Amino acid sequence: MIPHVTSTKPRSTKPARGTCTPETWVEAATEVLVDQGIDRVRVDVLAQELGMTRGSFYWHFKDREELLRRVLQAWRNSATEALTQRLERAHTDPREQLQDLVSLPWRGRAAVRAARIELAIRAWGRRDEMAAQVVREADESRLGYIAQVFSALGFGVMDARRRAFILYSSLLGDSLLGELSEHAALAQRRARLELIEGLFTATLGCADERTPEHASADA
Repeated sequence: MIPHVTSTKPRSTKPARGTCTPETWVEAATEVLVDQGIDRVRVDVLAQELGMTRGSFYWHFKDREELLRRVLQAWRNSATEALTQRLERAHTDPREQLQDLVSLPWRGRAAVRAARIELAIRAWGRRDEMAAQVVREADESRLGYIAQVFSALGFGVMDARRRAFILYSSLLGDSLLGELSEHAALAQRRARLELIEGLFTATLGCADERTPEHASADA
């Protein structure tokens, strides 16, 4: 049984027999991945966690490999695709989208849980090509989204991608550092707000690739 103190999400009660869905197995696999590592994501371990039989697992999945693919797909959907869609729906102003993005690492228990899952997925990706590919795709998608927002602010394609890389690297580092004290977290938030404001205006030591509209506005 996974120790409750190491989990960022309260353990749910075991599902009633016959109510265990594929999503239930995926969620349980994710919990075990986070708390015990990929080697422990096995059918027998998950069946014991859920109080189900191995036969129930094979009713939903062909094999362990299929389950692992679903775990990766669920992570990418929730941590990348659904997130960028939510940000786009919430704000039409690109500055507000970036400011919302910057606040993500400090959104309480949900942010802590998301960071722990991210860390576990990335650790898995260092030893498994299937997971590594999904991590690369997620990084490329996130960077593409952030670069698109900078482009909407008037920066040229290469300049927008450079700014996106700086911001994304910073946010990723913040989310994976672990929980900070209240004072340190406040200092980090202020630093990130200063960073994003700087990225709106700073010259990155490269050729000016801004659009003519953006360049003429500074003339």
